[in-house]
Amino acid sequence: MKKPVIFYGYLIVLACAGIQAVGVGAYVTFGVFFKSLIAEFDWSRAILSGAHSSTFLIAGIVGILVGRLTDRFGPRALMSVAGFFCGFALLLMSRINAPWQLYLFYSLFFGIGLSAVDVIALSTTARWFVLRRGVMTGIVKMGTGSGQLIMPLAASLLIAGLGWRTAYVILGGTAMVLLISIAQLLRRDPAHMGLLPDSGTRSEVPGIALPEVGASFREALADRQFWTIFFTNLAACFALLSVMLHIVPHATDIGIPSTAAAGLLSTIGGVSMVGRFVIGNAIDRIGNRNCMILCFILLIMVLLWLQLAKNLWMLYLFAAVYGFTHGGFFTVISPIVAEYFGLRSHGLLFGVAVFAGTVGGFFGPIFGGYIFDMTASYRVAFWGCICTAAIGLGLILSLKPPKPE
Repeated sequence: MKKPVIFYGYLIVLACAGIQAVGVGAYVTFGVFFKSLIAEFDWSRAILSGAHSSTFLIAGIVGILVGRLTDRFGPRALMSVAGFFCGFALLLMSRINAPWQLYLFYSLFFGIGLSAVDVIALSTTARWFVLRRGVMTGIVKMGTGSGQLIMPLAASLLIAGLGWRTAYVILGGTAMVLLISIAQLLRRDPAHMGLLPDSGTRSEVPGIALPEVGASFREALADRQFWTIFFTNLAACFALLSVMLHIVPHATDIGIPSTAAAGLLSTIGGVSMVGRFVIGNAIDRIGNRNCMILCFILLIMVLLWLQLAKNLWMLYLFAAVYGFTHGGFFTVISPIVAEYFGLRSHGLLFGVAVFAGTVGGFFGPIFGGYIFDMTASYRVAFWGCICTAAIGLGLILSLKPPKPE
């Protein structure tokens, strides 16, 4: 058997990392636009939080369908359509004047585009790599971190120099071109290119897919382990997404300049790349469950620290530790589904697991915005995140070790 000069799986990893960088990076910039939208329209934080959370929820709902279609037809055409929706939605955001437009253009249209970003990138990576699935997933998720590092700062500079409407035009046009272009590199699995996972070795039956082992969708739904993973991801994303949306407004509320506050998101994004790579490597050594336990412990500790953080250095220390845990959480979820339930229905099962996260990501930011509107403070909201993270830790501790393949 002969290896190609460069294994195409590495190009798949780079493409999926690019999808993560552009798609998730564009999503997290909403927190940077937050104050501009409030100043322009005098909308409440609950309205804006609701739009942001609805985007995440719609992405999760549509992501289940995307997972099923990816299992059957592959990722290239689906990701092209998703890239169009992402870019078009951001272009339309430059024209909004009413809340219904915010919810239609951002929540619905951008949510449809965002639905494919995690499901396609991570499910495709899981099919191309088995022995090195953890580290390759970590590299793909480093793309998310790079997007979180670069795009909030870029959006902040564009808003300061050109205004928020022009900033959305540039962001939307760039996202559309990049996502559609990258999508053309995707292939469903190595078997359809006459390759085997991990090594690039030529298979003896080019073009014929090897049978994918694992639980069927119905078998997984009947397994308590799947629902433990489901609600663990829900709890994690409740806390994670609430913080991601509200940390910049919280920082400016306590007197941090807006540019320095936007830098918190970039710090989270930058350090999350370290978390994704470290946790990705750790997955292949100590297992997904132990990595998730570690992430929950760190998350609880750093949220307690946030209650004490009153100045810039304390907030940046929070952002660094939080960024590590954030990267770790979003790296481990795809491999843990593959580890416990195999690849037979991985796209669909991962789509359902992502939906769980979007439910948590829907209610968490709304909860934070509502509590702020009621109390003029995020203190109670952050305590709610601590309690939710503690529930998630209890759930993952109850997860039994997976059956050996």
